[in-house]
Amino acid sequence: MEEKWFTDHPPSERWPHYTRANAGEVLPTPASPFGQSYGFDNCIMKGWQLGSTQTGFYELNEYRDSPPEMCGFFGGYFYINLSCIRMQAVRNPAITVEQLDLAIFGDQPDSPKYEPHPEDEKPHLQDLADAHMQFVLTASEWPELNEERKLADKERKERPNLGSLSDEELVKRLRDLQPLIENLSRNQMVSAGSSGIAPGMLAAVGEAIGDPSIPVRLLSSLGEIDSAAPSFAIWDMSRLVRGSQIISEIFDSHSDSLLDELKKSDSEEVARFLEAFNEFVYEYGSRGANEWELSSETWETDPSIALKAIDQVRSQNDDRSPVIASERLGRERENLIEEVRKKLNEMDNDELTGTFEGAITAANMMIFRERSKTTLVKPLHESRMAIRELGRRYAESGILDSAEQIFMLLDEELETFIENPGSFTKSLAKRHEDWKALWDLEPPFFIRDGVVPGLSQWDRKSLEEKASALTVGDVLTGVPGSPGTTQGKARIVLDPSNPPDLSPGDIMVAPITDPAWTPLFLAVEAVIVNVGAQISHAVIVSRELGIPCVVSVNEATTLIPDGSTLEIDGTSGEVKILELP
Repeated sequence: MEEKWFTDHPPSERWPHYTRANAGEVLPTPASPFGQSYGFDNCIMKGWQLGSTQTGFYELNEYRDSPPEMCGFFGGYFYINLSCIRMQAVRNPAITVEQLDLAIFGDQPDSPKYEPHPEDEKPHLQDLADAHMQFVLTASEWPELNEERKLADKERKERPNLGSLSDEELVKRLRDLQPLIENLSRNQMVSAGSSGIAPGMLAAVGEAIGDPSIPVRLLSSLGEIDSAAPSFAIWDMSRLVRGSQIISEIFDSHSDSLLDELKKSDSEEVARFLEAFNEFVYEYGSRGANEWELSSETWETDPSIALKAIDQVRSQNDDRSPVIASERLGRERENLIEEVRKKLNEMDNDELTGTFEGAITAANMMIFRERSKTTLVKPLHESRMAIRELGRRYAESGILDSAEQIFMLLDEELETFIENPGSFTKSLAKRHEDWKALWDLEPPFFIRDGVVPGLSQWDRKSLEEKASALTVGDVLTGVPGSPGTTQGKARIVLDPSNPPDLSPGDIMVAPITDPAWTPLFLAVEAVIVNVGAQISHAVIVSRELGIPCVVSVNEATTLIPDGSTLEIDGTSGEVKILELP
């Protein structure tokens, strides 16, 4: 193996620290050369850097020309530039670096320390930063995001018959989508960067009134979380299955071609289910495990993944409806808001009261973050469908050994490839072989001081040894994610597209989660995640669905034996071993 992957970025000299925290939710696996160069290098990361200048915490001349500097790729793995992101706290008096780290990256005791840099202070940006903070602290609506969603939906609605397009027309469609992807990335960055403000401000309020659980409890059940919407749809479809003997019998067959079996039925009940399922795939087909990576399967390219999720959820009783849980948490949140207001009034501290009221509104940035992300993955998915069609053609013609090898192209090689595809056969096959080898690497959690270890020094997942066994009574501590306490059987889930059988009462233990995992949240009582922070996907969705969640439980999937009985406290962040299998 070479010491460096050919698409890797040079580390930033200005901002030298990187982290996989939060980045693992975006791209848990190595990016394909096409996914990285087309989607990230030439679109998303450019949009992110443009978006960052809207906040008043950055200016474009701080960044190098190429490649983008706010994030990076090493060994094919995606990293967030920790040093760069911290400028949102350094240049923002409303939040500290420590609070930002906790909100975005989680509790990482070995995190590189913040060291001031002469160029960190940008007083001339203060007016713009103040204006942005005023927006964050007062915005209950963001109409621009709704307009952007219409643009993304339009691309899906007007998708041409890709099979009838020429190669040149497919490439043109890919090129036409890139400006939209870059533009949507702009506000996605603004909302994502701003979503750490409310947790930091609420932490300060909680400390002042002696209740550190305030951020966790007050950021629950915000409503209108777009990444949770598929779960509500899956719940409704699971009720159709549960309420129909005919559909249940088809699901009980556990056929490898469940969709085909459903289509064979002439039952009206099955027809209604298929109508709902087809609408679901049309609306949410862009979602899936690793949905930012163009080579990955989604619910449209492989509908069986969504059917497996419905199969997992159908065993739950009706009283586990996410609507019921969301309404309950919503009431609890409103009651807590009034309790805190009363305490602050008794303290007669106008500044702290202002901080609290601003934080309640700033929590909307979490809603906006999930909305902008959901919108962004739609044109990414349209790009996925176009490049997959090219891959299918050249695999069928024998020029490529498999359709997946089309993702070994670089973005700038597209036009040359369709002019002379045979000249790429050997090089793409070699890249594909080397890319697959990257999947066995365990990326360092931090890249420090711009020093990237050679790939031969990285740990190998295939050589990892099981961590030392826990004993009954041991307590693992992570970051509180979603409030509540429960007990249940631990189920280790490493792949959301092929989970073990989950039963009511189980607690899911996962490495990371993204929207593809969300339906599985409905099948369990609680969620534990290896990494994460207060604005991680697992936290936001657990709060919306009303189940306890603890993130940043280091090596939970390795330490906790499958089948052990756990007690989880999502408010304190503690996980206790009650019984071992």
